[in-house]
Amino acid sequence: MRRPAIILLFCLFISSTAAMAKEVDGVDIPDTLAFANSDISLVLNGAGIREKFFLDIYIGALYLPAKTADASAILGDTGPASVLMHILYGELSKQKITDGWVDGLEANLSDAEMTALKPQLEKFNSLFQTLHKGDKLRIDYIPDTGTEVRINSEWRGVIEGNNFYRSLLKIWIGSNPISSSLKQAMLGTN
Repeated sequence: MRRPAIILLFCLFISSTAAMAKEVDGVDIPDTLAFANSDISLVLNGAGIREKFFLDIYIGALYLPAKTADASAILGDTGPASVLMHILYGELSKQKITDGWVDGLEANLSDAEMTALKPQLEKFNSLFQTLHKGDKLRIDYIPDTGTEVRINSEWRGVIEGNNFYRSLLKIWIGSNPISSSLKQAMLGTN
C-alpha cells in the first residue's frame, strides 16, 4: 500500500514541476516547437522575462535541438534554433524594437562585424511593426533557409545566413547581454 502512494506522489511532483517550467508570468510557454513544413522539432532550453526600468517588457524563450547551458556552443552551432517572445508591455513601437536590435548587437559585435551585418540588419528591421501586449514574435533559424520572422504566426520574411542569427542570439546570450537574468533564464541556469 505504501509503494503506490510513493509512486503517486512522485508522479504528482513530476507533473507539477513540468507545469511550472512551462509558465512564465502567467503565460504558457510550450515545451517544444516545430517548424512548418519540416520534421524539425526543438525543445525549450529556458525562458525568462526582459525587464527594463522595473517594467516587464517581454518573455524570451530559447529553443534548441537539445538543452544546453553552454552559450559558446549555441553561438557556434549551425543547427536549427528559435527565440519565442511574448510581449508583456502595452505597446512597443517599431522604432523601439529596431533600436533594441541595434543596441544589443552593438554591445556584442565589433564595428567591422556591425558593418558587415548592416544589409541583413536593415532587411530584418524592415520586417517589424509596432507590437502590443499579447503579441508573439518568433525568430527561427532554419539551416539552408536562414532567419525566419513571424509575428502572431504570420510569416514576415527571411534573412539568409547562419551568421546573422548567431549574431542576433548574442543580444540575449552573448558576452554583453541585454539582461544577465534573462541570459541565465534562457540558458536554463537560473
